[in-house]
This record gives sequence, C-alpha cells and structure tokens, in this order.
Amino acid sequence: MKDERVLLAHGSGGLLSHRLVEEIFKQNWSNPYLDDMLDGATIQLPLSRIAVSTDSFVITPVFFPGGDIGKLAVCGTVNDLVACGARPLYLTAAFIIEEGFSIRQLKQIAASMAETARLAGVQLVSGDTKVVEKGSADQVFINTTGIGVLESETPLHPRRIQSGDQIIVTGQVGDHGLAILAQREGLAFSTPAVSDCAALYRINSLTSMFPGQIRCMRDPTRGGLATVLNEIADQAQMGIVVEERRIPVSPVVRGACDMLGMDPLYMANEGKMVIFAGPEQIQDMVRELRQIPETSGAEIIGEVKGNHPGMVLLETELGAKRILSALEGEHVPRIC
Repeated sequence: MKDERVLLAHGSGGLLSHRLVEEIFKQNWSNPYLDDMLDGATIQLPLSRIAVSTDSFVITPVFFPGGDIGKLAVCGTVNDLVACGARPLYLTAAFIIEEGFSIRQLKQIAASMAETARLAGVQLVSGDTKVVEKGSADQVFINTTGIGVLESETPLHPRRIQSGDQIIVTGQVGDHGLAILAQREGLAFSTPAVSDCAALYRINSLTSMFPGQIRCMRDPTRGGLATVLNEIADQAQMGIVVEERRIPVSPVVRGACDMLGMDPLYMANEGKMVIFAGPEQIQDMVRELRQIPETSGAEIIGEVKGNHPGMVLLETELGAKRILSALEGEHVPRIC
C-alpha cells in the first residue's frame, strides 16, 4: 500500500478496504481458515467443552516498552482463556481505526499480533475493519474474541476454593501499569519500566500435572492484584490473607510508586496469573511454574481462610494486618 495514512475510504467496503485487508491483515495472518475470506470462519473443535472470551483494547499509547496494542490484544485474550482452564485455539479481531492513522504502524500491529498468536499456538481466523472520522476514536481500537478447549473435567471456579488453599502469583506485579504511565507522562527512571505483556499459554499443563489441585485462576489486569483478590474472595465467600513481604514487586515499580504516591498492588498487569490451589502439591506446582520463562518469578503469597468471608487482609512487613480493599475509581485510565 502506497498510502501513508488510513483514509475513510479504507472503511468503505470498496477497493481500498479490500487492499487494506489483503495487504495488512491477510498478509500477516494467512491460514486456511482466514484465506477463504468468507463472512465467518468454519473451524474444527475437539469433542469437548469450550471456553469463549471477548475483550476490547483501547490503550494509549498504542506502542509501549514491552509491547503494543496488537500484542496486548492477543495476550489479554489468550490469558483470559487460560484463566478458564482452556487451551486457546482461535481468535477473531475487529479493528476500529481513526482516519489518518499511520499505515506503517498498522502493519507493525498486525505483524505483532501474528507473531504473538503464532507463539501462543492460536490462529486468527476472522475479523472486521472499520474506519471512523478523525477525532471519533483515538488512533486504533481492537476487539478480540477467543475460543479455547477445556481439557480438564474439573472446572476452575471460585466456588471450589477451600479454607487452607494457597495463593500463587506468577511474578512481579505492577510492571505494565508503570510502563504505560511512564510512557504516557514522559517519566524516566534509572531502570526503564517495561510492560510484562505476555501470553501465559504454557501454564495450561498445570491442570493435567496436578489434577483437581487448581481451584481457580485469574489474570490481575485492570485494578491489579488487590482488586482480583477481592473479587475472588467475594465470589467464593471466603477470607483471604496475603503477606506483603512475599508479594514480588520490582525495585523500579516499588520506588516509582513510593515517589508517585501509588500502590503496586493496584497497578495493572498483562502477563501475570493469580492461582488458587490446594496445599498438598503447592511446592511442586511453584517449582514447575519457575521452569516456565513467563512465570519464573512465581511465589506463594497467602492463604484462604474460613473466617471473615469476602474480605482480604494484608499482613504488613511489621506483622500488623489491615484490610486490602478493591480499587475505587480510576487508577490509570486506558491501561489496556
């Protein structure tokens, strides 16, 4: 494509629309499902239960240290399926593009999505493109739907959580939120803030390695770790106690949050998972997680309690306990 910017005509359904799809999306995402270019894809699913998840991505800026909106869209949807206990198989992607958006950057986003999907073992099988007038959107928005197959007979759900279950977080928290905030506000740190954006498809093996032991998983994106813990405590109607000293936070995130008056436990993540599991094989589970590059920083951070249902308590480094509430209001807007 010779045009340097997206035009309204690229969304008209005519020749320019055809070129946009052919030369950017189809060129990067080519596979037998997509190449027919029909109104939808006919896909092959194993004879099993499936998981379906949909999400929209409106992040600003669209390019950031550690990723871009395309990588984020794939990782976010893959991780939602993984949190359901599913092996991700297929993705759809719908783009809303602002008139004037760079064709070169659109190609970068499409290529990034293709590479991330390839690594995660999923195929982009269908999509849609719309172009809106300048000022009607902010550069580009992406909506995705993911389909995965549930390979375990045991469902992952907060209602399966029991007193004594252990809580794992798969690595340092707050990296994505700080990376976006720093990029957006022009903040510089001695150690650069880099997003943790990653697809956690490798941890699917845990459900078969430790049958029945994983009760529930959740990815702590908007609202951060604290908000996810509160959501699960409420859904399970169980109490949760987490130890501040055991929650992994990088020095750059901790230092920046201290300086800015923010709390790492409310900062967004895009490559972490919170896992609730039975205590019997918990150390073996952590060892397995630490063998996976994306979850090598896994730590046990707390325990489920039968008392104070629906409440999360944080045991501070001084040994005191305080209520760790869910996020109220907007911490960092347009984070994903």
